[in-house]
Amino acid sequence: MSDLRIGVIGLGTRSGLAAHAHRPGEGSRVVAVCDPVAARTERAADTFGADVRATDDHRKLLEDELDAVFVITPDHTHAEISLDVMRAGAAVYVEKPLAISTEDCDTMLRAARETGSRLYVGHNMRHMPVVQTMRDIVARGDIGVVKTVWCRHFVGHGGDFYFKDWHADRRYVGGLLLQKGAHDLDVIHALAEGYTTRTSAFGDLAVYGGITDRTDRTGHTMRDWFDPDGNWPPTSLRGLNPVIDVEDLSVVNLSLDNGVLATYQQCHFTPDYWRNYTVIGTEGRLENFGDSDGAVVKVWNKRRSGYRPDADQEITVDTATGGHGGADPRIVSEFLHFARSGGATETSPVAARQAVAAGMAATESLRSGGTPVEVAPLPSDLVDYFDGGQVRTPPPH
Repeated sequence: MSDLRIGVIGLGTRSGLAAHAHRPGEGSRVVAVCDPVAARTERAADTFGADVRATDDHRKLLEDELDAVFVITPDHTHAEISLDVMRAGAAVYVEKPLAISTEDCDTMLRAARETGSRLYVGHNMRHMPVVQTMRDIVARGDIGVVKTVWCRHFVGHGGDFYFKDWHADRRYVGGLLLQKGAHDLDVIHALAEGYTTRTSAFGDLAVYGGITDRTDRTGHTMRDWFDPDGNWPPTSLRGLNPVIDVEDLSVVNLSLDNGVLATYQQCHFTPDYWRNYTVIGTEGRLENFGDSDGAVVKVWNKRRSGYRPDADQEITVDTATGGHGGADPRIVSEFLHFARSGGATETSPVAARQAVAAGMAATESLRSGGTPVEVAPLPSDLVDYFDGGQVRTPPPH
């Protein structure tokens, strides 16, 4: 079996994903990279070998005969670059979120169907052991029929991660309910087995907007400034992005198409960094404590009681190596198999689109004072195509 020829567009913070795809002689090889920052493309030879071709223009990268391409670029560029990749005939891995507008997502899904190029979206949390553990519990029926899902996201490093570069500028992300929230909204949808149809949200730029010390970090990545142990309290942060117009605190209510009600809360100035999900069904509830190594999921489903930390079930989450609790190498492996052979995947372009649509609707509601906003439905023909494994059928005569 010859190696898949892989291209990588974007060598920033998440580019470590592509290293999992560089397996010369084992099925895949990174042969071309692209980034506008010369220092990054120069360092690529250390990871992918001296013969890797480097360019600053993704269109030139696509002149190579590539089997698959990773698009790991700023969010607002996902749509344009991915469309070019699909039109060039390569399978494409798009880092989440799929795009920063519902309309762009729909354009990308239509292009995948029209070109026949395989589209894959990097919602790696679907491969996280804690999420898979919770989904297994729900699928077994241990808590009955799911009726509500609650998620609290404590983004303890939010100031460093999202307010010192382009993530703080809504022109490039829409808002953090989309950029950061797409992960959690997708997990909520997966746990509830439904998609958001209506949202209502409130939010504020409660802390970081008041910090006036700003720095232009063009050409830098988070690893250049991140200090995991410093920068406390949040008001002590310095060198924030010149433009900050996204919210650092938000609360969202969601109504799903199967009757499930959900809530999502996101805060970027907590002292701790983790996600807490609670899923309540007709016969019990589950809740995770921690979301990486050492995490447990507890289930209460045997009897009524007052407060008791001793759950009826306590499942220790599997430990795995690799980023995001082992999710990063798993999702790359799935993409490489998909690029070569097609077939069903844990991730879904439809689910990725629905996460963006929910995040966009929630952001619109938040910025209009909590007015409920409906989520635009996805055309059924696109749903059928992607649910069917991206297999094109001939048009009817």
